[in-house]
Amino acid sequence: MDKHPQKRATSSRPDLLNLADCRCCPRACGANRIAGPLGTCGLDAGYHVSSVCVHRGEEPVISGPRGICNVFFKSCNLHCVYCQNYQISRPPSEGEGRGDNPETIVDEITAILDRGIKSVGFVSPSHCLPQMLDLIERLRQRGRRPRYVFNTNAYDRVEIIRDLEPLIDIYLPDLKYMDDELGRALSDAPHYPRFATAAIREMFRQKGAEVAVDDDGDAVSGLIIRHLVLPGQIENSKAVLSWIARELSPSVHVSLMAQYHPTPEVRDYPTLGGCLTRAEYDEVLEEFERLGFHRGWVQELESARHYRPDFELDHPFEP
Repeated sequence: MDKHPQKRATSSRPDLLNLADCRCCPRACGANRIAGPLGTCGLDAGYHVSSVCVHRGEEPVISGPRGICNVFFKSCNLHCVYCQNYQISRPPSEGEGRGDNPETIVDEITAILDRGIKSVGFVSPSHCLPQMLDLIERLRQRGRRPRYVFNTNAYDRVEIIRDLEPLIDIYLPDLKYMDDELGRALSDAPHYPRFATAAIREMFRQKGAEVAVDDDGDAVSGLIIRHLVLPGQIENSKAVLSWIARELSPSVHVSLMAQYHPTPEVRDYPTLGGCLTRAEYDEVLEEFERLGFHRGWVQELESARHYRPDFELDHPFEP
């Protein structure tokens, strides 16, 4: 049984994928995830996957009518206080996780692909890049080449994104903040805007503003930038949209999300303890239109009722 994917990870910068001195993400904490002690994400070198499931709640060109096979990694390289996936995004306790058997994970993925699903999405992969690359290689060895979606918080190293160009078909980053202090306060992410914008610039270099689709309307290649509007942080949302329009293009596909719902973790926060208001969201929508965005998706304000996963279930999004 493989204990870690060290020998399978490929990169022009292999030092960044060395789990004995982990620098996978911008934190570059240097943790020895093979022998310990562990770093910020709290994961060792194993394959910590919390769920492999069909998900129909992504953007229409991503999910399609059949859905996408999403692979949810445990923990995260961000510590967002409001995370809707808080059940799995916190560093796990010792012994938690799907274990160290990557072939079992690949078996689950292939079983879903056999149902006619075309795409595999890796969700929160930034701290598990060697494991993700190894799963892709194992799928290739089985003759599988689905479309790969890199579903990330964008707190990524630009060197890594550059190396992913031959492998990733669709980038699905969430651009969270343009305010450095806000990134530190809400996600414990030093210099989030600097790292995220550099990573997304590279994604845009690779994919441009077009999202190519097949005859069924399902995405084949492209970039879709997500932004979750937070209550009380409207100016940040406006700054995010302004950066995309100014530095990339208003032709980029943007997914503007209103699905924020307060979790138990933020019940005592002055603004995050409540829901997004109609007035707040309308103000962001006006800026979205003023900046000339004309491709993408805008959620209804009521969507907060419908995007609340439960990772204690076998199918977190289908209770």
